[in-house]
Amino acid sequence: MKKSYKLENLDCANCAAKMERAIGKIDGVNECSISFMTQKINIDAEDEKFDDVMVAAQKAITKVDRGCKIIK
Repeated sequence: MKKSYKLENLDCANCAAKMERAIGKIDGVNECSISFMTQKINIDAEDEKFDDVMVAAQKAITKVDRGCKIIK
């Protein structure tokens, strides 16, 4: 399943790259891309694990930048 979400309070391109790498390591994630310019995240993950992946993705984002949130 592929979905795109808006990110709120993403501060820098370096943070986006760190988040992208961390989310890519989450079990069930096939692909993840984050664009600093558009403030968007695209996640491709296994259907049955998608909700768990999104929870883990938010945790990974918060570790890099406490103020950044995924807006659904």
